[in-house]
Amino acid sequence: MQQRLSQRIEQQQQTIDMSPLLDVVFILLIFFIVTTVFVRETGVEVDKPQAVSANQLQQMVILLAITDQGSVYYDNSNIGVAGVRPTVEQLLRERSRPVVLQVDKNVSAELLVSVLDAAKLAGAPQVSLATVAQ
Repeated sequence: MQQRLSQRIEQQQQTIDMSPLLDVVFILLIFFIVTTVFVRETGVEVDKPQAVSANQLQQMVILLAITDQGSVYYDNSNIGVAGVRPTVEQLLRERSRPVVLQVDKNVSAELLVSVLDAAKLAGAPQVSLATVAQ
């Protein structure tokens, strides 16, 4: 009887408590979720022109899309040309970052220049055009 009792006590002492490990895993999961940066897409598909000098931007950007119908989109919302400046100003208050225009290849140069000017007047440090690499 003594021997069985001592074997049970030894078995209980040799088990590993997994609850602290699970706590650490959940804390790491929460940390990675909170520190992840989410990119806001424009919400529309644009037929971008091709360029030989296209390259990847490495930092977070403000994405604006101009469709062939003349609509300007940010985060799935049609903000129009008049909404570019206030939207970009508000986003730049959080932190400074470049603006990237996803422009359909059938958009008029006048509309493109209007949106580009509005972004520059809002204080964008850099305005670029998104293209497709050849």
